[in-house]
Amino acid sequence: MTPPVFVVDTSVVAAGLVTAPTGRTSPVTAVLDAMLSGSIVYLMSPDLLYEYRSVLLRPKLTRLHGLHPVEVDGVLEELAANAVWREPATHSPAPDRGDDHLWALLASYAGSTLITGDHLLLQSPPTGHSVIAPRTWLDRRRSH
Repeated sequence: MTPPVFVVDTSVVAAGLVTAPTGRTSPVTAVLDAMLSGSIVYLMSPDLLYEYRSVLLRPKLTRLHGLHPVEVDGVLEELAANAVWREPATHSPAPDRGDDHLWALLASYAGSTLITGDHLLLQSPPTGHSVIAPRTWLDRRRSH
């Protein structure tokens, strides 16, 4: 059986990095941990990696996660090393034009699923693909 293939929205990666550890595993930290350990299959593109970096280095997020740029780059290197790389062509527009690169990345792999907390994207998945929240991903992972 072929494992599911995901695209992970920047908001999930950022939230996973800034969520403080608690007694329970949060969905966003579980997704980020799975990416870092290579235990899920996920797609990456140059545009998505660039977005990860630019968001993670925003001053407000830097204060929250407390990582220096070199440490952020180390996290990104791990994510890049574990990813399946694609350079997708332009595709139909996403509900939020700032997320067109996510739709193009999904289109580059049939049946792939976007993990996001963005309600607009959750409500309007592209044809042939799923868009799920981190909680849904974690619940499905635990049930298998």
